[in-house]
Order: sequence, then structure tokens, then C-alpha cells
Amino acid sequence: MKKTLISATALMAAMAGTAMAGTLENVQERGAIQCGVTSGVPGFSVPDDKGNWKGLDVDLCRAVAAAVFGDATKVKFIPLNAKERFTALVSGEIDVLSRVTTWTQTRDTQLGINFAGVNYYDGQGFLVKNELGLKSVKELDGATVCVQSGTTTELNMADYFRAQGISYTPVVFDTNDQAAQAFDSGRCDSFTTDLSQAAGLRTRMQDPSSVGALPEVISKEPLGPVVRQGDDTWFNIVKWSHNAMLNAEELGITSANVDKMKAESTNPNVKRLVGLDGPKGKGMDLPDDWAYQIVKQVGNYGEAYERNVGKGSPLGLERGLNALWNQGGLQYAPPMR
Repeated sequence: MKKTLISATALMAAMAGTAMAGTLENVQERGAIQCGVTSGVPGFSVPDDKGNWKGLDVDLCRAVAAAVFGDATKVKFIPLNAKERFTALVSGEIDVLSRVTTWTQTRDTQLGINFAGVNYYDGQGFLVKNELGLKSVKELDGATVCVQSGTTTELNMADYFRAQGISYTPVVFDTNDQAAQAFDSGRCDSFTTDLSQAAGLRTRMQDPSSVGALPEVISKEPLGPVVRQGDDTWFNIVKWSHNAMLNAEELGITSANVDKMKAESTNPNVKRLVGLDGPKGKGMDLPDDWAYQIVKQVGNYGEAYERNVGKGSPLGLERGLNALWNQGGLQYAPPMR
């Protein structure tokens, strides 16, 4: 297994070394961004009953499309499982990976990829059936645990249980949805994943009220969009598309008031964000109104959060760590100037 992992890492690094810059030009010629997403995690990336993709990660890709094309609909969503996601990115099958992916040292330094920010701060937890009466992860000694293979989730669990002296049997699946379904059907005593994903997948279970989360959070999971190394222009476009949404929320600019703010505000920070002043699109080969188009068509970060995973969504998650820095959270964007 170790030899296989090293070989896969070496392969992706070699592919990255041969990757050509010019993603923006390729995207413009194609007429759409190819965005890698999950095969279906409610709140982050999932198709609705009409086949339209929705979620926080989906909105990130729509924001990039709005910046590049002035049209947030110019995205092709490509569902990927955990094992194939990085190869798809490095090989050029997709232009950006926006798929509940954790930023780690190994991924950032050995796979030929760059993380362009954190659009959700998360942590790993464990779901169990309430009827078991469990109060702590430490009571899972000897349990079977459903988990998605090829993820930091699988590795974190192994590290944590080893450190705690807990014996367990992992039952692995290619997708989180499969792991959740198996847990729901009784194949495992517990199901582990990032807590945000657990909340979304729990809504699909037969009786969501019969399932609860144990109190321990065993990891840090900074989730964010990923691009190939070697193309700084594209890296900046994805990074600043996310930053623009954060800055817009901090400035009180929403999809509903952005036109009024553009026409009437004398705040220099607002004028720079909507493209009337400051760096505009210079340095990224984008139109001057690139950030205006993001807010107008997709909304600010707070709007995207609330409709996808927040109190206005079926997940009903608090902002917590994902509140803005000036509201007690970690979400913080560099200034646009």
C-alpha cells in the first residue's frame, strides 16, 4: 500500500511538472470552466431534481465563471470521488477542484497543486445511532466505522484511535454517500466524516432524528478550492474570486444592493471592489468589473453560506469558525487595493 501511494504521488508530481500555464486562455477558448465537485454532498455540491448543481463549493466555481466571463452559468461540473480528484486536476481534465478538500502539507507540497483559500473551516466527527446511548468516541472500542477511502478522514481516524488505544474495524467505501448509506442501513456502528458533510448526509437518512454526533472533534479540516501549480494568473483568479466574496460581505455589499452601492457609495473600498477605482482587473487579465459580476450573480460569502449550509438551509449550521474575522470567526480576506 505504501509503495502504491508513493507511486501515485510521484505520478501526479511528474504530470504537474509538465503542465502548461495558460489555463485562463484555455477556459476562454472552451467557453466554460470545468469544475471538479463531489458526486453529491448536500450543502456543498449536489445536483437538484432538475440536474442543476448547488452548494457552497458550486458557488465558488460560479464566482470564478462570473469573474472570467461575466456569466456565472458558464461552468461544467464534473463529479469526482476522493481517489480520482487530484489526478483529474493535475492532468488538466478540470480547471479547478472545489470539492470539500482538506488543505494539508503533503497535498500542498508533493502533488503539484495549490490551495487557493479556505471556503469552509471544518473538523472531523462521528455519527452514531441515538439508541446506542454513546456519549464519547472513546466508547467506540471494538466498533465498526464506515468511512470514505482515500481521504484525510480515514487517516485521522487511524491516528486518533491509535493514540487513544481504541480498537476498531474500518469499513471503507469510494464515496461518502455510500458510507453514510451503509451506516444508515446498520452495516456499521458509526460513520465518520467532516461534521459539515455529516450534517448534509444525515438529512438523507431514513430517520435523521435517530442519529446524533458524538462530542469530540478530532481534527482541523480547512476546506478549499485547488488549482494546478505553474499558472499564477489562474491561481490568483480563483483565490481572489473567493476573497472578493469575503470582502463584499465585510463591506455590506450584497447581490440585492450592489448596483445601488456602485452608483452611490463614496467608500473607496466599495469603489475598488465594484471596479470603479483601484487595481480593477489589472494583473489577472480580467474585466474591471470582475468582482461586481461575482457579487451581482452569486452574492457575497455570507449569502452563499446561508443558502447552502446556514440557518436558511436544510443543514441549519451556525457560522461558527466561518464567521468573518470581525464577528468572531476565521474568515478573513486581504484588502482589495
